This record gives sequence, structure tokens and C-alpha cells, in this order.
Amino acid sequence: MTIELLQDIEKLAREAMHKATENTRREFATIRSGKATTSLLDTVRVDAYGQHMPLNQVATVSAPEPRLLTVQPWDKSLTQAIEKALQSSDLGLNPANDGTIIRVPLPPLNEERRKELVRVVHKLAEEGRIGIRHARTDAIAKVKKVEHVSDDDKRRADKDVQKLHDDAIHEVEELLKAKEQEIMEV
Repeated sequence: MTIELLQDIEKLAREAMHKATENTRREFATIRSGKATTSLLDTVRVDAYGQHMPLNQVATVSAPEPRLLTVQPWDKSLTQAIEKALQSSDLGLNPANDGTIIRVPLPPLNEERRKELVRVVHKLAEEGRIGIRHARTDAIAKVKKVEHVSDDDKRRADKDVQKLHDDAIHEVEELLKAKEQEIMEV
């Protein structure tokens, strides 16, 4: 009965660490590198129908070329609002509207902007690591509170949680290394 409780604690820790890692992966996808990706515009919000809506809920975003994104509004009356949202975003984009489709050329990144993006990516990676460490701390605290379990079982559970932590941290480090390389690639 209580061994199952330890396994449940480990399972919850694994899920929390996985969530932190996946969140870091999603955050990295929104950071601009040299290539055009549709996830780059995931953070853009458009004033549509009286509320702020994510761009992908009012238009189709595609990346037909490595340095170009296209945004096709589902409702033509939103074209101006979408263009305004893209210009006011902190992504440094300059969209061009031809009436039916909005073209968003991605200017090449200069060295200073690349270094700034690397700092942002490091900050996001640290937030991911903090989430993973919190999951480990919570799990170890719960393991210590479990009653009617031998000290050996508690130590084994602690070791298992630590291994989950180490694997998750390693995964975040690999994501960071890959994203940093992608940003610095000219």
C-alpha cells in the first residue's frame, strides 16, 4: 500500500518535470533564430471581436520560405488589426499587407541581437531548471512524510526522484545548447 504511495509520488514528480521541460521547449520555439517558424508568432495577440485573441485563432500562419512568414486572415476585416499587432509585437517585424495576405519578412539578425536572444534563451532555460528543481523538492518532501515505509525504500525513492531530476536537467541543457547554436548560426 505505502510502496504504491512512493510510486505515485515519483510519477507526479516525473509529470511535473516533464511539464517544465516541455514548457521550456515551447518557449524556445517562440524565440526567433535565423529560420522562419510559425511558432514565432504564437505570442502575438490581435484585437479581434472585442478581445485579445492569439494570432493562430484568427489567421493561418505559414512559412513558405526560410526568411518569410505569411499570415492569411480568415476574416478580411481583421487584416489591419493583425498587421498592427505584428508591428507592435516585440519581435521587430515589419509586415507588408497586399490586401488578402500579410507577408512578414524576417530580417537577418545582427550580432548584438543574437547575443541578446542567447541571454533570453539562458533565462528561459533557468526558469525550466527551477521548475524541475521545485518538482524534485516537493517529491522528496512528500517521500519524507510517508509513514510505515522502511528507510531503505525512502532512500530508493529519493534516488529515483534525483535520477528523474538529473535526466530532466540534462534534457533542458541539450535544448539550450541546440537553440543557442541555432541562434548563433549565421
